[in-house]
Amino acid sequence: MTDSNTRKAIIIGGGPAGLTNAYELLRLEPTCKPVVLEGDKLVGGIARTESYKGFRFDIGGHRFFTKIKEIDDIWHEICGKEFITVPRQSRIFYQGKFYDYPLKLTNALYNLGIFESLSVMASFAKWRVFPSKEEDTFDQWVTNRFGKRLFDHFFRSYTEKVWGVPCSEIRADWAAQRIKDLSLTKVVWNAISGANDSSSLIEEFQYPRLGPGQMWELMAEHVENKGGEVRMQSYVKRVIRDGMRITGVEVVAQDPETGETRTYIEEGDTFFNSMGLRDLIHSMDPPPPAEVVAAADRLKYRDFMIVTLVLDHADPFPDNWIYVHEPEVRVGRIQNFRAWSQDMMADKTKASIGMEYFLNDDEEMWHTDDKELVAMAARELERVGLAPAKSVIDGAIIRQPKAYPVYDAEYMEALEVIQTWLQQLENFETAGRNGLHRYNNQDHSMLSSIYAARNMLGADYDVWNVNVERSYHEEFQTKPYERGESASAA
Repeated sequence: MTDSNTRKAIIIGGGPAGLTNAYELLRLEPTCKPVVLEGDKLVGGIARTESYKGFRFDIGGHRFFTKIKEIDDIWHEICGKEFITVPRQSRIFYQGKFYDYPLKLTNALYNLGIFESLSVMASFAKWRVFPSKEEDTFDQWVTNRFGKRLFDHFFRSYTEKVWGVPCSEIRADWAAQRIKDLSLTKVVWNAISGANDSSSLIEEFQYPRLGPGQMWELMAEHVENKGGEVRMQSYVKRVIRDGMRITGVEVVAQDPETGETRTYIEEGDTFFNSMGLRDLIHSMDPPPPAEVVAAADRLKYRDFMIVTLVLDHADPFPDNWIYVHEPEVRVGRIQNFRAWSQDMMADKTKASIGMEYFLNDDEEMWHTDDKELVAMAARELERVGLAPAKSVIDGAIIRQPKAYPVYDAEYMEALEVIQTWLQQLENFETAGRNGLHRYNNQDHSMLSSIYAARNMLGADYDVWNVNVERSYHEEFQTKPYERGESASAA
């Protein structure tokens, strides 16, 4: 496999988690030989940058902001002068009106009206005094903190667009992870005072000038310059094990020039995974116990589509993005790519807009003809009041399967079964958004991957129970959790 002085690490996936794993292995052990296997033509996973006729697109909107110094240092080491500072500007569209986000008191009062504003505050007071005793679901968690009236206005419709199920079927875990430090009293105080101490509402962020994928393209170059390999269009079909030890992976590789494919076995000393856990379990040969396979089949994912539109005029709106809470249109969020970076524009006299849709790959819309999707998105852009449909002169479709791990009523129990079995493997680690089935941001995925790399070199960190979200709410502690140490103990 390898000589005694070299450790060969096979890394499944060339997204933020996989590339960070290779980076950390090379930093800690320069003689290590990481081999990153990425099935796509581009590195970065969902954080890649796609392009169409010179226009560059960010799939989902990726702000580079973190309170984890270790991650921030890596970003600046890799991206350096390619970073630009971008002011954050975003709004919510609801019931035909635009609400500033973060909330501005006069704007909110004007849009809601005095009567409805008082009703929101009365609802908030009621639920603070008489909260739901159960707090298992998203709607219970949010209503207890904001009141039912505000939940119905600003949480229900958008959340159900994202996940495609009622809020009563989404676990409270997701709310606790994504909006943990936000409360109505804080929102109102920030609106009155102009303060903004909530991490989810930062006023500016850094961004690679050519989109988020530039970060991961540069990191792939870094890995290769340090002696690693990044193999594109190399899909891992099978993970081969001997007992509880992984011995190799079966790779289906496509030649980028000829399109011809070849299948080969890549052996290694240690293995890292960032593909979805459901696919991982089904790729194991021989298969895991039946209860582990059954648990993997209970994990669900939400898919994502972005319809990118080119308009015949410059920016129709100044925001980075607009959240569309209006249930009458299918679009969930609208990006203005020039507001992220001027350098993402092929023609600065035009506008480049991303219409984001959350759906499942078995829905009719997923398989709709691209031209029809562009026309539909153009109509919705007009219906929201941002630009006439006739101003759309071109467009392209990007489909992203398994973009978001779903936090439903079954996922936690299923995940525990899978985790218990995977942790028995002797030379295998998994991390990242899909590798842990956790709706992580980039920095969260990177941190879990760093800890996994250290485990691959003999450490014993508990990647699964690192509560990385803590770094947004308290002073970050660089000491990682040891296995068996609770998150609250750090």
